[in-house]
Amino acid sequence: MSAITQDWLSLFLRWAHIVAAIGWIGSSFYFMWLDASLRRAANLPEGVTGESWSVHGGGFYRVQKYAVAPERMPADLHWFKWESYLTWLSGFALMAVTYYWSASSYLLAPGSGLAPWQGVGISLAGLALGWVFYDRLCKSPLKANPSLMFAVLFLGIVAAAWAYGLVFSGRAAFLQTGAMIATLMTGNVFLVIIPNQKLVVDDLRAGRTPDPQFGEIAKLRSTHNNYLTLPVIFLMISNHYPMTFGHGRSWAIVALVLVMGAIVRHWFNRYEAGATGVAVQWQWPLSGAIAAALIGLTAWQPPGRVAVGERVTTGEALAIVEARCASCHAAAPTDPGFDAPPGGVALETPAELRAHAQRVLAQTVLSDAMPLGNLTGMTEQERARLGAWIRAGMPDE
Repeated sequence: MSAITQDWLSLFLRWAHIVAAIGWIGSSFYFMWLDASLRRAANLPEGVTGESWSVHGGGFYRVQKYAVAPERMPADLHWFKWESYLTWLSGFALMAVTYYWSASSYLLAPGSGLAPWQGVGISLAGLALGWVFYDRLCKSPLKANPSLMFAVLFLGIVAAAWAYGLVFSGRAAFLQTGAMIATLMTGNVFLVIIPNQKLVVDDLRAGRTPDPQFGEIAKLRSTHNNYLTLPVIFLMISNHYPMTFGHGRSWAIVALVLVMGAIVRHWFNRYEAGATGVAVQWQWPLSGAIAAALIGLTAWQPPGRVAVGERVTTGEALAIVEARCASCHAAAPTDPGFDAPPGGVALETPAELRAHAQRVLAQTVLSDAMPLGNLTGMTEQERARLGAWIRAGMPDE
């Protein structure tokens, strides 16, 4: 596959993935809001737990929710499932085109002794085993204590993020963690929520009284999806920010993001349910404190990994970049994976190196994000000396 073909496939799939995700997240957030906004009113039909009135686009809407199901099937019933399915399918295809196809550059950790097919196998196994762990957790005795069950799930996700960091590149480990969580969420829809709803529909069509447990199970899984959504979005967009995935303790960043995302989502859920006072006041200060901790954690990096020694000249800094980075970051890249410099960043002259120095510092000195897969064999000494030149103000001599 040529580089330009791969880039176009990646772009189209990323586009489709974002569009599908907007539909899924939008419907998920809407129904969580709808549940929270339901109010009891006089003269509601039997079995209706509440209703919600809203106005949009010049019209008024009235929605009623049944505790289990109506007495008979309505003529038209709208299902919300393909938003989830298409989000996962497009995301997996994007992962395959970008990370699996170029596993040695994007998926595997620098210096990994694994073959590309082994890395892909570990990734696929991680997605499957993540679902098995989660599904069994939801069916375990812990289901009687949802908060404790969610805490165990949190520890499982953090442990997986740590393990992925031992095998995959920092960027791929973050993406794999996000993909694993997204697989749990889509698995909930495909294997639990929709099948349970179909059982209720089948009972209605057969004239039987639906079992309320099916709705309760589906609601629990839907709530899990709701609280996991914001962390997944963070993990998916973080591949543009090496201070996250390139940090030596990236698993700790995953842990903080999981907590922060759940807290923010909890605020929305409580606020939309009409809560006031302390119930909707503690979330934002705590989220702000976690955000500060994230910034502090990523900013705290040793100034140099190894002793630098004598002063670094511009000529030496440029020589390091020419040897380790210019195969990709050049007007005419020699790396077969690129037809143009990634991100439009060329590093062939002192002026170009100075113009992109802070990006080089973040992606090459403070993390191992670049060079990709460290295929050019950049050493710790070279990273340290390049960082020393940047921190010294990039002197001419």
